[in-house]
Amino acid sequence: MLMPASPEFIAICRAQIAVLTQGLGAALSVVYLTEGGSGEELDLTPVVAYPEGVASWEREQILAFLAKGRGVGDGQSRWQFPSGSLPEATLRSPQLPAAGARSPQESASTPDPHSPLLDNPLAYPQPVMMPLVHEGVMMGLLVTARADRPWMTVETAQIERVARTLAMACVLDQRAQWAEHDLRQQRRLQAYQNEAFDDLLHQFRNPLTALRTFGKLLIKRLRPTDPQQADPNYSAAEGIVRESDRLQDLLRRFEEVIDWGEADLINHTVEAQSRWEGTQSEPPSTQQSGLPALPSASKILTGTQLMLAPYPYQALVEPLLDSARAIAQDRQITLQVNIPPSLPPVIADRKALQEVWSNLIDNALKYTPAGGTVTLIGGIHQEHNHVPLQGLCIVDNGPGIPASDLPQLFQRHYRGVQAHGEIPGTGLGLAIARDLVQQMNGEIQVFSPASQSGLAEASADHPGTAFIVWLPEAEHDVA
Repeated sequence: MLMPASPEFIAICRAQIAVLTQGLGAALSVVYLTEGGSGEELDLTPVVAYPEGVASWEREQILAFLAKGRGVGDGQSRWQFPSGSLPEATLRSPQLPAAGARSPQESASTPDPHSPLLDNPLAYPQPVMMPLVHEGVMMGLLVTARADRPWMTVETAQIERVARTLAMACVLDQRAQWAEHDLRQQRRLQAYQNEAFDDLLHQFRNPLTALRTFGKLLIKRLRPTDPQQADPNYSAAEGIVRESDRLQDLLRRFEEVIDWGEADLINHTVEAQSRWEGTQSEPPSTQQSGLPALPSASKILTGTQLMLAPYPYQALVEPLLDSARAIAQDRQITLQVNIPPSLPPVIADRKALQEVWSNLIDNALKYTPAGGTVTLIGGIHQEHNHVPLQGLCIVDNGPGIPASDLPQLFQRHYRGVQAHGEIPGTGLGLAIARDLVQQMNGEIQVFSPASQSGLAEASADHPGTAFIVWLPEAEHDVA
């Protein structure tokens, strides 16, 4: 079913009818669109007519004219369609209005008393009827006629071109209207999602604040008076507070993204579209339009653009180990840390690098079965383009990654064979990690089986996977 004709499509129809009237001397032209058809039958409704009074003719006048056009009485049909232009469907006679009825697109008007149509509505011996067809779909009909002379072959060809123009205009009009309809629906959905997210974030903030408060209370109660007799639960309490702070920071990023998307993206998009439609032949780029560029993933996750500086390995890794050990213990996995002390610092952004390592460690713990081992290996060095690089390897002895999945492994939302497994995931962690590492002038390598890295052994039953994060070394040590 077609959407109602837009004012722009009606204007195109009028322009094409003017071509028929002024260029070919047509005395009558009507454009119909299919509407309300069911099964193999098509109903036609007039959209634009010339003269306008045709749309409000009495039914008897129209039917008499059509009967004359079909050659009733001489045994010949003059309503001819180009060969192969009509799809396999039964075409009903146009559903023309009764006397005094109004066209859906044109207001009814009294027929011109001087029009030859009203003086003699049967005076047109050569009507032409052209279907508006696109890719085998019947969208409408163009009817035109004149009384003073028969149609020449070249004129019929021009009428066919007009019909093709109207068909393409109808297709573009329908696509534009459906796109606008989809956009409205998407905006309604986004508005609903924003409201739901606002409610959920508000409710999420309260228990998060309470959790952080409980963690601080535990730290006060478990704070050791003698460093040599520290309560083992003290580090767990510190981990609760640290992870609560991280959640609060991510919560702020989440709220910023929601506010930015609702307040800026849609409004700027509409503004840019209006500016383009009014003044430009091509859509402007972000720089040309002066609109703010979309924030990078790194800015969304860290809250700012990456700030690269020298950082010692131990200071970056140590905060991640407490939570990793707790998860490993809960899942009956052995976590080994083989990072030499006093390693040269690396050039990185602190928050970004911790997000990278956290994602890789979480993945290793997630896909390693109970009884398995996850190992962090530091002190790895190589040189690339005369730049010394230092690596941290996260290796597990899990099921490994099929070779067919490796080329797409860092694509967003790609999970490969794991998409059909029981372990939940989004396929975003590795994509985020590589994006952040590349912005820090580093790279991630993946090896599966893990033995291909040269840093671990693997068995046929537990091939495992090794990820190495390479980052540039700083020139001098950092205390």
